[in-house]
Amino acid sequence: MAGERQARLGDRIRVILAERLEKGLRDPRLGFVTITDVRVTGDLQHASVFYTVLGSPEEREASAAALRSATGMLRSEVGKHLNVRLTPSLEFIPDAIPENADHIADLLREARERDAAVAGLASSATYAGDADPYVKPREFDEAGEADDARAEIDED
Repeated sequence: MAGERQARLGDRIRVILAERLEKGLRDPRLGFVTITDVRVTGDLQHASVFYTVLGSPEEREASAAALRSATGMLRSEVGKHLNVRLTPSLEFIPDAIPENADHIADLLREARERDAAVAGLASSATYAGDADPYVKPREFDEAGEADDARAEIDED
């Protein structure tokens, strides 16, 4: 039950912060910020806010500084809209989703290249032994005698 309340409170905080950031802050350092997730502790006293910033690493750093400086104002905004006794403290954490997605895309590209290389090798590959390495059953003629050379050697 506590997990449900944490999730509901986290979702509500995410919506409140996203709406406030959409209206804009008076900080020119703030770039295009997207709130991806909010996780609230079990005692509902602390909220970790995960966000991503579209842009260069310098813009990401500037947006992080802007969010740190606006934390108090954003917390009071959250407190106005939540009906809880204590407003949770906010901690803004850059989300690693874009970096992880880039890394996964690179791994998939490398796997495709390796698969293509293996397919190229397999198309020109030949068997290491005989063309048909499987043992075939003996064929018998109408008299019931074996038709292969081993049967003739055994009779001698």
